[in-house]
Amino acid sequence: MSVKRFVDAHVHLWQLIRLRYPWLMPPFADDGPNGSVEAIAKDYTLADYFADASGYPMEKLVHIDAGAHPDDALAETKWLQSLAAETDHPDAIVAFAALDAPDVERLLAAHAEHANVRGIRHILNWHSDPKRTYTPRNLLDDDAFARGYALLGKYSLSFDLQIYPNQMQQAAALAARHPEVPVILNHMGMPVDADLTEWRAGLKALAALPHAAVKISGMGFIDRQWTTASMRPLILQVIETFGPQRCAFASDFPTDKLFNSYGKALDAYDDITKDFSADERDALFAGTAERIYKI
Repeated sequence: MSVKRFVDAHVHLWQLIRLRYPWLMPPFADDGPNGSVEAIAKDYTLADYFADASGYPMEKLVHIDAGAHPDDALAETKWLQSLAAETDHPDAIVAFAALDAPDVERLLAAHAEHANVRGIRHILNWHSDPKRTYTPRNLLDDDAFARGYALLGKYSLSFDLQIYPNQMQQAAALAARHPEVPVILNHMGMPVDADLTEWRAGLKALAALPHAAVKISGMGFIDRQWTTASMRPLILQVIETFGPQRCAFASDFPTDKLFNSYGKALDAYDDITKDFSADERDALFAGTAERIYKI
């Protein structure tokens, strides 16, 4: 790879005896958004991550909530903070909180007490196709969720926004009401439907917000057999819409291990942006992640 450094903006770690991860427990089925996750239903530690990243100039990593049981959200943050104290990684933590919960402020305050916590992710992907949806209803329709979101700024927390294109206009409207809350769109907005019209319009609506950014990752969610050629137009569309200074490449490991090797993703990013300037490539591979996650 021709870039000098990589700040991985989307990584998960887990130890199955430490916390509960319902989505990594049997029985395993192939009818959900990720297909069967049996192949990754085992411990994934920093040592495992660095083995996967061997040969690539990984400098820093951002840990995103790994789908632990909601009652274990604070325990996950405490574990990751202790890991950072021992190893210097993860360099930033995006924790989980159910923003529609009536007592969410207590959890937000507790997360914010940890030095490496930068934000919150509450997965919102809702789709009319039951094989695509992560949630039973669209939480962006929920007043309780909106109230929880409004509390993020009080604790200087950003929001990692994981949605489908059909939710982008709603998400942009909510985010526009809270410019004090940086918002980071996950996995390019996950354009899983063949018609990309809604996705392109949604990207533009979010990119119009100065406090919005986007992570480029999770290609396997779009196409489990993706290639550099198939992802090139999508990735270039995202970069054109947001600009390199608001785009961050990420591995989404080990979840993306279901679809591709670490090297396949990093090499694709490298090839697709080979004609970009050195400054643009540094932003995409490192600088944007450092800025949006304050590392």
